[in-house]
Amino acid sequence: MNLSPNLSSTAFLIADAARAAMLMALADGRARPAGELAFAAGVTAQTASSHLAKLLDGGLLAVEKEGRHRYYRLADPRVAEVLEGLAAISASRSVRRKPLGGEAQKLRFARCCYDHLAGQIGVAVTQCLMERGYLALGDERRLDVTSAGAAWFGNLGLDVATLKPGRHGIARQCLDWTERQHHLAGPLGVRFLTVLCARGWLRRTPSSRAVQVTPDGWAALKSELGLTPAAVERLAEVESGTPARA
Repeated sequence: MNLSPNLSSTAFLIADAARAAMLMALADGRARPAGELAFAAGVTAQTASSHLAKLLDGGLLAVEKEGRHRYYRLADPRVAEVLEGLAAISASRSVRRKPLGGEAQKLRFARCCYDHLAGQIGVAVTQCLMERGYLALGDERRLDVTSAGAAWFGNLGLDVATLKPGRHGIARQCLDWTERQHHLAGPLGVRFLTVLCARGWLRRTPSSRAVQVTPDGWAALKSELGLTPAAVERLAEVESGTPARA
């Protein structure tokens, strides 16, 4: 019996530009109809149907039926991890960069990485949580919640004791492909994003992975973590090696 993973077939599925675009369109964890995915990939409905069938057969997608409609989503959070990891490798090889368009800038600033917060704001929030001693780096990308952190999250309405640990505990680092720094993931990252949205600090964009920070959110981030738009921008510039503006 051959127990070796069939990496070549999975790589083949992701390598196609249209299929990769469809997968990235689903990387926020939400399900979308074939029409939206065809538009995201820039292909016809018939071509999209063929690509989606291959992704389903390859185990990268799952489909949900709602009446006459079919909605596609990533089969597993690990698929999103693979996509983000490949994107990080691709970004690190880039030497000449095109100016980012409006939508790309929004995604870089704040977006969903499957089910947790990513982008410049995700990295900045995570670094603040670590600098304030709410999170501590453990082994193998694990993040430990300190007693001070448990109290801080508790004040937001997030009881860390109720979280079911995953392979890396309740919290782990996730490499952010645009910032090449780590943001918070794992069960804590998932619940944290949910709580921030429920409190009205963040707002998910219906048709995009982009996330918006609301005025109430900026006020709360400044009060709780000392984060302002200018501070996030300065942090991103320092981490990327770009001289910070005065």
